[in-house]
Amino acid sequence: MLRFLLLLLAFAPACAWSQQASDWISYRDAYRQMIWFEKYGKPKQFLQNHLRLRPRDAGASMDGLRLTLNSKTAHLDLPLDALGRAVFPFSKAAYDDNAELELNRKPGQFSHGPWVSIVTRADGVYAVADLLTACEQMAAYLRYTGAPGGKSCAGVQFAYAKGEAAQVRVARSGGGGALALAAVDGPAFPGDAVTGFRVFVYRFALFADGVQVVTSSTPLAIAALLE
Repeated sequence: MLRFLLLLLAFAPACAWSQQASDWISYRDAYRQMIWFEKYGKPKQFLQNHLRLRPRDAGASMDGLRLTLNSKTAHLDLPLDALGRAVFPFSKAAYDDNAELELNRKPGQFSHGPWVSIVTRADGVYAVADLLTACEQMAAYLRYTGAPGGKSCAGVQFAYAKGEAAQVRVARSGGGGALALAAVDGPAFPGDAVTGFRVFVYRFALFADGVQVVTSSTPLAIAALLE
């Protein structure tokens, strides 16, 4: 029961994030949250986990946002991508030193926590069967964390920066005609406060054997749609 309650605090239904309102984060607390994905023993080859800083409202700017690991023996900048995600450094020394993760922002503007998403491919070619498996892996992992269940995999969405002239098409692997997906403005991940990304949604209702989703460039992120 204790494990279940801790995980509920750490994870949201679609992705995981905490509610801490501070310009610094305890490395130990972040470590305890991030380690769940590392220890998860079921299939997760299509998933990746980051530490993510998430604006609490649309007015919180990501421009110039920096995250730094500070301990007694180390000072390390943790690069953030356009969605506020950083690769989390697992370090016994930082844990033992009770290190801090510091933000260059006023307290309360950002929440932080683990954020699981679907791995992107450099070649831009995604078998729909793999995307469906990735979505199912996400749903299974969220059930493991104690997130509310009852949702099924409806599809995936590909997010790009607003000004990027990306294209996402659905095509048969053996050639033939391709269907271009329409771009809409929206959040990179369902439920995000910040919108304004170019989002392409693929729903598994269009699934057929031998179908691929082909992207013209690498998206910022691929999110599972659980409905």
